Amino acid sequence: MVEAVSMATGGFSRPPPLASTLQTSTVLRHAPTGMEDKDKKGNEEYIGEIKGGLRPSMKLVVMGIVDKKPKSIEVLVSSAPQQKDADEEQQQQDEEAESEGDVGLQLKVSFTDKAVQRNARLAGKWGPAENTLSFFPFAPGEPFKMEIVCEHQQFRILVDGQPLCGFTHRLPQLASLTALRVFGDVQLTKVA
Repeated sequence: MVEAVSMATGGFSRPPPLASTLQTSTVLRHAPTGMEDKDKKGNEEYIGEIKGGLRPSMKLVVMGIVDKKPKSIEVLVSSAPQQKDADEEQQQQDEEAESEGDVGLQLKVSFTDKAVQRNARLAGKWGPAENTLSFFPFAPGEPFKMEIVCEHQQFRILVDGQPLCGFTHRLPQLASLTALRVFGDVQLTKVA
């Protein structure tokens, strides 16, 4: 379930919480109430729909435990669920950008480089990647809580409550971002 959290700022009154349901297409261990379990693709992959699309004041939460020998973890917020079979992956590399829609935010955690790359794909083309970080918060075998806060101008990413980075919106229609995908060397414990 994706919870939309209103972010109180300044002297503004807090609007009522927004809510949208995230429907999954993978089984998660200890899945939170409100998540529909469909077919299992493996513990390391989660694909869900953000009902109503993303909008400012919403927060996505990804919690999990990093594998003991990790290479990477990837989080995508996109305009359509991104599903591909292993056999078709090589054949679809040239076609997938057009068939899968826009990606408003790609977070690619690399354990070998100790980096978190951010990027977006518009009209089938990836933009320039952003890599600057003040620290690398992930450790093999350790749990983490990643929060992706959608603000009016940017995504703000926090890990374990600490600000990690921001990513300015490149896709003007935030509401078109209706899918969340998490995969890689992680055992997910909660996606909200």
